[in-house]
Amino acid sequence: MVSERSLAVLRAIVHDYVASREPVGSKAIVERHAFGVSAATIRNDMALLEEEELIAAPHTSSGRIPTDKGYRVFVDQLADVRPLTSAQRHAIETFLGQSTDLDDVLSRTVRLLSQLTHQVALVQYPSLSGARVRHVELVPLSETRLLSVLITDNGRVEQRAIETGSPLDDQVVGELRARLNVALGGSTMADAAESLADIAAAAAPAMQALTASVASALSDQVLAHRQDKLVMAGAANLLRTESDFTGSVYPVMEAIEEQVVLLRLFGEMAVDAHSVSVSIGRENAPFGLSETSVLSSGYSSGAEAGRLGVLGPTRMDYSNNMAAVRAVARYLSKLLAEG
Repeated sequence: MVSERSLAVLRAIVHDYVASREPVGSKAIVERHAFGVSAATIRNDMALLEEEELIAAPHTSSGRIPTDKGYRVFVDQLADVRPLTSAQRHAIETFLGQSTDLDDVLSRTVRLLSQLTHQVALVQYPSLSGARVRHVELVPLSETRLLSVLITDNGRVEQRAIETGSPLDDQVVGELRARLNVALGGSTMADAAESLADIAAAAAPAMQALTASVASALSDQVLAHRQDKLVMAGAANLLRTESDFTGSVYPVMEAIEEQVVLLRLFGEMAVDAHSVSVSIGRENAPFGLSETSVLSSGYSSGAEAGRLGVLGPTRMDYSNNMAAVRAVARYLSKLLAEG
């Protein structure tokens, strides 16, 4: 069993190593932290931590660094996840509040999260499976070209250009628009797909061709799932921390380009008491990311819509990064809920 003081020593080692990238010795702990005991006593605590494989000596240096297991104990038991400062919260609200549509808000989200954490930031596009139709718009682009716009209650906008093959009549387009909104408004994606088939089958002869074209385009839109898509920012941060990786950082960069792998990792991460999922080092070995840590949290406009998070070396500021991921996820959920 590891004593409370030994755990406090582990916390000090994690903090100091993350800050300095240098192995931490007992003398440095006594000088930097108020334990009120001798360096010899701290060395005994460090010996216990090493026996438990929570810290290790990277070379002949007398200093020690946290192991993956040590980081796990730190995250689960010792991390102090403080709320962001008012200045940080204001920066999030201001920057994300300027977004114009879903694509823009997700792009802004990863850029902001990367700046707050100095890691690679990732956000998953929301699934349409739990979304409902908010509005359908039909916009004539030319005499024979029409734009169908599907807007969902989680902020998603899907667009398709339709070649009608014959001149458009404004009155007919208006009637079809009204009919679609009555039939589809508030429907789930699955129900909307069924309704579109019924609308096309029941159309009057004069509107048959246009209705069929629009219904086909909207069917593609309601069935479009971009949950298998990630937006990413901050890959250059990996290069800045290259010394934290054994050999080259490029295998890690190649791995994170495989979005399917990252999405599968996101899906297998369990949420902890801080509303953040953390997967550390060897826990990521099946995904080719054994020297990285991944932090993620869900965001939503009701039911969970997707996940966002950060990826970086195991030597990272877990407390700050967990707080940032949690705060940005909450604000993104709020923004989507407000439409």
